Amino acid sequence: MAETQTTDADIGLIQRIIPHRYPFLLIDRVRDIVPHKSGVGIKNVTFNEPHFQGHFPGQPVMPGVTIVEAMAQTAAVVVGVSLDLADKGMNTYFMAIDKVKFRRMVVPGDVLELAVEVKRGGGKIWKFAGRGTVDGELACEAEFTAMMDPPAKGGADG
Repeated sequence: MAETQTTDADIGLIQRIIPHRYPFLLIDRVRDIVPHKSGVGIKNVTFNEPHFQGHFPGQPVMPGVTIVEAMAQTAAVVVGVSLDLADKGMNTYFMAIDKVKFRRMVVPGDVLELAVEVKRGGGKIWKFAGRGTVDGELACEAEFTAMMDPPAKGGADG
């Protein structure tokens, strides 16, 4: 069986693929990208993130919705690498989020690893399974469907 080439995406490439910016860019790196199959997002959780001011004072906990969003951003980068969409202005929109379970709190100082696997994809609609772990311990799992919306080919610029 042929060896599959993997790719990593640093913050520069991530920003060339997805439009998210502070305070809503929630991943720092994506490693082990296997085009059309999988990748692992890395989120270094720090106390100075804006959601920790109110969630919760005295006991900062990363909101579950931001964990799922970080999974989705990881998935969008996997698709962007798979389809060579850097600098193409792709947007990604949730269509469904299913089977979400939270197993442990994610707190400042944690390194959240977000493993995403393509279940179905190739066109505009993609389905993924994701698992977020901290130090090998399951923090969150979810299935989600998203629409990848690259700009139309042959428009005013091309």
